[in-house]
Amino acid sequence: MDEATPDARLPGIRPALSTGTAPAVPVAPVPGPQQWHRGLSLLAIVSLFIGTRAAWTAAMSSRPAVGGVISVCYAGILLCAVLTLTVHSRRALTRVDLGVLVLAVTLVGCHYMLHHAGNDEGVLTAQAAAQIAHGRPVYGQPWPWLFGTPQVGLTKTMSGGGDYTYAYPPLTALLTAPVYTVLPTPAAATAVVTAALVAGSVLLWSLLPPPWRPAATAVCLGFSFLPAAAANGYPAIVAVALLVPVAVRWPATGAGGRLGRGGALRAACLGAACATQQLAWFLIPFLLVGLYAVRRAELGTGAALKLLGRYVALAALVWAVVNARFAAQGFHDWLAGQLLPLTQKAILHGQGLMGISYYFTDGSRRLDFYSYSSILLLLGLLAATFLFVRRLGPALTVLPWIPFYFATRSQDGYFLLMTPLWLASAATVPATALAAAWQPRPPRLLGRRIPAFAALAALTSPALLCAGIAAASPPPLHMILHPHYTSRPRLGVNDITVRVVNVYDRTLTPHFASRFGQGASRWWHVRSGPLSLAPGASATYVVVPPGGFRALPRGGLPRLRLIAVTGTPMTITSATVDLPHG
Repeated sequence: MDEATPDARLPGIRPALSTGTAPAVPVAPVPGPQQWHRGLSLLAIVSLFIGTRAAWTAAMSSRPAVGGVISVCYAGILLCAVLTLTVHSRRALTRVDLGVLVLAVTLVGCHYMLHHAGNDEGVLTAQAAAQIAHGRPVYGQPWPWLFGTPQVGLTKTMSGGGDYTYAYPPLTALLTAPVYTVLPTPAAATAVVTAALVAGSVLLWSLLPPPWRPAATAVCLGFSFLPAAAANGYPAIVAVALLVPVAVRWPATGAGGRLGRGGALRAACLGAACATQQLAWFLIPFLLVGLYAVRRAELGTGAALKLLGRYVALAALVWAVVNARFAAQGFHDWLAGQLLPLTQKAILHGQGLMGISYYFTDGSRRLDFYSYSSILLLLGLLAATFLFVRRLGPALTVLPWIPFYFATRSQDGYFLLMTPLWLASAATVPATALAAAWQPRPPRLLGRRIPAFAALAALTSPALLCAGIAAASPPPLHMILHPHYTSRPRLGVNDITVRVVNVYDRTLTPHFASRFGQGASRWWHVRSGPLSLAPGASATYVVVPPGGFRALPRGGLPRLRLIAVTGTPMTITSATVDLPHG
């Protein structure tokens, strides 16, 4: 009788079950999860803690049942953390990731139950939905009564006014209209946007390779940025959800020379996104450059252009169908509403370069050069993408919104809301996907090839130059302040007498406001003083804060600044309101 050989006890070898002559059968070890996959899963779990305690605290005082659900979610978070670090198979970890996604969706629902009143964008969208439900025009209709509370901020313009109209494409309002008939409050808009966030997150999660899926949970639902924006009713969230299938594996669009159902769906989603929020517009030229490079390498110039023509035509058709009703109601008002965020000259705000002139100096007489800089940077980055698509193509979903950092309105939402598309590109568009893409011959100077970095620097230098001009320009007005202080109900000012000298070579019409830190107040009333100042002229203004009183900060920080802005040309002048002596 044969005995089992010693080799039968080596790892991965199953010994024979009988004493016969059956050979040993090798057993392949089950591959375990990659450690970086575990790390992403754990980060997704940790991200669920952000904002959850505040939500639980609010729920326990107003909606205890919601608080109970959040408490159960805490238990789920802890359980998923243990499982993430202990499961032995990739399939098991993927199931844990699905559980984390379910927890994240549940917490987003809880947040919505607690905070769904919306800010200005949500309130405006709900009002637009009401107009649609009642068959009334949407565009060109001012709704000043919507802006009577601190939660609904007014976008002030440099001409001394504000934007009281709907300034977004209509798709989000169209989707909200049927919900508004059942729930006639701003909560209808925030419900639609929150549902779009959940749907887009689940779609992105399902389209990504399994090890990347936890990142989708964290980016879309876990860090609380996008859920907060959804609860405020931002139409951009709906646009991002529609752009998810456009961005995932975008180089595969039109492979083999046919759009197919997948390519047609991508084109339709692109058109719908452009009919939802203007940020989607900026992706189009970069996407077309990338698709042209990939398809030209495969199909040749003519076939690639025809394919892109069909892609653009289908996207444009969807966009036109959504907008047709509103354009027919009043073409001029509709067009003005679509372009308003680009033409309104909103007051400075954000974290970009404009902060040099707004926060750190006494102003600038050439704020328009920030806008020129933004446009030039957009064109420069687009040209660089065309020339170096193999290198810059993977960043195609990041590049379109970098120019906003140079704009006069450079809020972080312009970048933050697009982060799911960054992830889509990182997970599904590796550099190898563009290794064979067509790109023109490298530019040369004096017979030598120009390095990519040098070419990129040359293409973006005009934008940097314009930004430097805006930041370095002095303020157009010289202001001396004489505040009238009061100590009741606390230390503040009732009005300020301002001696103003126009040191610029243009006639200026100043409008006054104040700010603590980053945000400007409502416009101050000009009790006396001329409407405009000619070059070299001086005048005395008496300006009164809204409500007749403006409190001064305790201890002098943050400083109270009086600002004077003009719309044409765009300028700003700032001066500090000093504390009274003694």
